[in-house]
Amino acid sequence: MVDIRIVTGTDGDDRWPCAVNASSHAKLAHAAEWFTVIKRAYGHEPLYLAAESDAGCAVLPAFVVRRPLVGTVVTSMPFLDSGGPCGASPEVAALLVDRLIAEARRQRARMLELRCADRLPIEAQPLDSKVNMTLALAGDPDALWRRFDKGVRNQIRKAERSGLCVESGGAAHLPAFYETFVERMRDLGSPVHALAFLGAVVDGFGSRARVVLVKKGSEAIGGLVALAFKDRLIVPWATCVKEHFALCPNMLLYWETIRSACVDGFARFDFGRSTRQSGTYHFKRQWGAQEEPLFWYRIPIGPHQLSAHSDGCGSRDLLARMWQRLPLAVTRQVGPHIRKYLIQ
Repeated sequence: MVDIRIVTGTDGDDRWPCAVNASSHAKLAHAAEWFTVIKRAYGHEPLYLAAESDAGCAVLPAFVVRRPLVGTVVTSMPFLDSGGPCGASPEVAALLVDRLIAEARRQRARMLELRCADRLPIEAQPLDSKVNMTLALAGDPDALWRRFDKGVRNQIRKAERSGLCVESGGAAHLPAFYETFVERMRDLGSPVHALAFLGAVVDGFGSRARVVLVKKGSEAIGGLVALAFKDRLIVPWATCVKEHFALCPNMLLYWETIRSACVDGFARFDFGRSTRQSGTYHFKRQWGAQEEPLFWYRIPIGPHQLSAHSDGCGSRDLLARMWQRLPLAVTRQVGPHIRKYLIQ
C-alpha cells in the first residue's frame, strides 16, 4: 500500500530531509530549503509530493510556474539541474509521477517537466544532451594540483602573477558578485536572476552556502555561489567580467574554491550542468571533470499539447541577440521580472 500526500511545508517536518538523507540518489534539487527559497523569492507555488509505503518515504519536489501569455508549467525543479522522484523504487517513482501529472492537470498546466539524474520508468523519452560535470576530490589539494593538466596550472599561475586574489564569504559578498553577474548575463543574452533570489538561497542554506569573489585590487571581477549538499560542493552560478578574461580570473576562482572543498573534506566538486560539447562543457572537462547524465522529460498535458522536445531555439537566439544590445541598467531592472518565468 502506497499513500501519496501533498506536502504543505518542509519547515519543522523531519520526514522530507530524512527521505533525502537516506537516498543515495538525492540531488541538490531535493533539499528541503528550496520549498521556502523559491516560494519566497519568486512566488511560485510548491507542489511537493511524499509517498509513504512499507519500504519507507519517497519524495518528489515540484513548482507550479504560472507564466503570462504562454501558460502554466509544473516543473521539478525550476532553475536547477535535476529533480524528479527521490528515494523511490521504480514502482513508487511511477506512482509519484502519475500523481504529479494528475495535479498538473488540476492546475491547468500545459506541460510537466521532470529533470532527473536517473531514467524514469515511464513511456516518455527524455532529452539527454545535458550532463552534470563533477570532479572527484583528493583530501590533499597538492595531490589534486598534480593531477591537473599543465595548461590548467599555467593559467592559474598567470592569474596569480597578474595580482588577482580570491575571497570567500557569505551574504556580505553577494552585492559585489551580483554586479559582475548582471553584466555577464547581459553579455550572454540572458535575463539575470533577482538579487533577492540569490539572497534567499544564501539565507536559506546558511552555513552551507558560500559566495566566492575573484578580485583585481579592491574590485570584484567575478565570483560564484557554491552550496554544500551531502558530500558535494556544487556551483549553480558563476561569472567573470569579459574584459578581464585575458587574466584567467575564472581559473583562479575555481581552483581556490576546489582547493577549499578538498580541505573541507568534500568528496566531489560539482561544476553544474552543461550541454555536451559546449564551451562550458570543455571548460569543465579541462579540470578532469566527468559526465553524470541528466534525463529531462517534457510531458505535454491538456488540449494544447506541445511537442515533447520543442525548445524554440531559433526564437531564443533572436531574443538573446536583442538582449545583448540593451543598456545594462535596463537588463538589471527588467531581467529579474523575466527570469522568474524562465525555468531553466
